[in-house]
Amino acid sequence: MLNIYKTEDGQVVRQDRLTPGCWIDVVEPTQQEVEYLTGELGLDRDFVRSSLDEEESSRIEAEDNDQVLVIVDLPVAQRQEEDKSILYTTTPMGIILTPEYVFTISTQPQQVVSEMADGRVKNVTTHLRARFLLSLLFRIATRYLTYLKQIDKISSYTEQQLHKSMRNKELIQLLGLEKSLVYFSTSLKSNEVTLEKILRGRIIKLYEEDQDLLEDVLVEVKQAIEMCNIYTSILSGTMDAFASVISNNLNIVMKILASITIVMSIPTIVSSFYGMNIGGGMPLDQFWWFPVALSVALSLGAAVILVKKDMFH
Repeated sequence: MLNIYKTEDGQVVRQDRLTPGCWIDVVEPTQQEVEYLTGELGLDRDFVRSSLDEEESSRIEAEDNDQVLVIVDLPVAQRQEEDKSILYTTTPMGIILTPEYVFTISTQPQQVVSEMADGRVKNVTTHLRARFLLSLLFRIATRYLTYLKQIDKISSYTEQQLHKSMRNKELIQLLGLEKSLVYFSTSLKSNEVTLEKILRGRIIKLYEEDQDLLEDVLVEVKQAIEMCNIYTSILSGTMDAFASVISNNLNIVMKILASITIVMSIPTIVSSFYGMNIGGGMPLDQFWWFPVALSVALSLGAAVILVKKDMFH
């Protein structure tokens, strides 16, 4: 699907035809649309193929025909149908700059792109290619920060639930959040390297205002990386702490069960001795109440000793 947009009177407006200074958003293109992009519009085929590759990492590349490819990793929030939890991942998106147009190419709809197309982002100028690219990168960086704050809130809520009851659901949720932070950290570091290459100005010509905006983007990315590292350390420590708590609770349960087994096994041992057919070899075997009294006394004695040893707590 191809959508054409252009900035008119400070607003992003959808267009029906291509004109210089347009922004073309490409989402899940068909083979015919790919041929149109590479044929009639003259996009580099390798650039389009790389933009649609979900395994591509963040990078910047230029061709001799004045086309520049910038691949960035975007954060994505996916709700899991099985347990209604949220998994945060990243997906690459290609941004191709040509002398006349700007292309954003992705394999799935992106919320950041939709916000810019709907006019929810200020100062979007499609005819200024570098400015448009930096505005998009800035929006992506702020989206990372938003999702990181959501991860922090979800982890805090999950920890409170774990304090009430140790369940696998909450532990799996924390494990998923820890995995999400790893994805974010890896993608943010790749994006940072790409932004630093853009900052050098060798591939994309930057004006003074563009450099200021790019520095703001780098600040946001570095802040997101720092937040990722902090949240990862906190979450890792939390997981280790809960693992120790679970192990300790298991030890307590096993200790109590072992103590109960010892107390209850004493009557069985006494009854076994008095139940043997050895012809009157046991003391006071003619009185039925004596084995019972002996079992009770020994069990009470063992219980008192175990209580003093704090084996029932």
